[in-house]
Amino acid sequence: MPLMKSWVESANSADCPFPLNNLPYGVFSTDDNDPHCGVAIGDKILDVTAAEAEGLITLVDVPLFDVPFWNELMEEGPAVWAALRERLISLLAAGSAEQAKVEPLLVPMAEAELHMPFVVSEYTDFYAGKNHAFNVGSLFRGPENALPPNWLHIPIGYNGRASSVVVSGTEVRRPWGQLKGPNDPAPRFAPCARFDIELEMGAIVGTPSEGPITVQEADDHIFGYVLLNDWSARDIQAWEYQPLGPFQAKATATTISPWIVTKAALEPFRTDTPPREVELLPHLKDCGPMLYNIDLEVTLQPEGGAATTISHTNYKEMYYSAAQQLAHHTTAGSPMNAGDLLGSGTISGPTKDSRGSLLEISWGGQEPITLPDGSTRSFIADNDTLTLKGAAKGDGYTIGFGDCVGKVVPALADPYARG
Repeated sequence: MPLMKSWVESANSADCPFPLNNLPYGVFSTDDNDPHCGVAIGDKILDVTAAEAEGLITLVDVPLFDVPFWNELMEEGPAVWAALRERLISLLAAGSAEQAKVEPLLVPMAEAELHMPFVVSEYTDFYAGKNHAFNVGSLFRGPENALPPNWLHIPIGYNGRASSVVVSGTEVRRPWGQLKGPNDPAPRFAPCARFDIELEMGAIVGTPSEGPITVQEADDHIFGYVLLNDWSARDIQAWEYQPLGPFQAKATATTISPWIVTKAALEPFRTDTPPREVELLPHLKDCGPMLYNIDLEVTLQPEGGAATTISHTNYKEMYYSAAQQLAHHTTAGSPMNAGDLLGSGTISGPTKDSRGSLLEISWGGQEPITLPDGSTRSFIADNDTLTLKGAAKGDGYTIGFGDCVGKVVPALADPYARG
């Protein structure tokens, strides 16, 4: 599919992340207004809340966009999702007969503050990238025991904290936790010294479900995707994770990009998961291309310094798709809700410059990276800003997500100080 032309001229360049082909969903505010639902088009935001109030968008018998989140639309299901996309394209396409009515509802993106685009119902994070799992397993158990016995059979995951999911631009405070080095006689309570990122994609469940669903049904239930940074306290994790896995090490924050890129916008970029080393059981087998060809990168910027790209990779490196993760999530009968967020797991490629975490990039601190200012990093320093970027490249157009940005601020002097 080639670039679709819009009367919003800024949307028509090949490197614009928000062309008519994209139309991602977010929530924004300006100095004059409370948060509204909006759609990114070029360097503007279409105020969807206002468009619905003025009768330009009518999808069902009740308002869907009179609240500052997209969950109401999610619950309506794929037919209504498709109807909205069709209506937005008709309003914003070059030659639209309704341009004069729509133009006053455009807000310059530079003048808007972006907010959480949806209410996170629950959050699950997976460990479903093979390169990452092999690297981490090799660090801690050696390459011969890198992958757990179940890894090639199921997408491993854990339930995280929906309350700690934040939108891009939110500062992340270095956590305190219980730490114990291999040679320490006892644990101590101290600020995390090995704070890290995890480069991930987040899949958002749109259609609720009751009981087990198939992989194809799971794909149909997914509303869209965001970039996701699952901040990780590696030293807290090393002490706590046996035998039940991550807990406080993953509870500090999970940052997502501000725009939900719909599955419809990503259709041209579908690609297959990698060849299976072990045949999956029937309920998890692939039923078509379920991954996406999305280029990803991470930059690190020290305070007052330049941003340095520390990783390049691609979402197609995942071993399990979001649809397989969602289908697996339902096998024991767990209901899924509109607004559930599924983190893909760290997305690492096969080379050092494509690793999706500092734990891997620095190989557990043994191989620090050097920044342009001469400083080195094994893990994140205070006041570093980490930025995740993602884009799918089409025929003369780009599908972007908006940057996923977080600055790490110093730990509290005393986490239990009051007043």
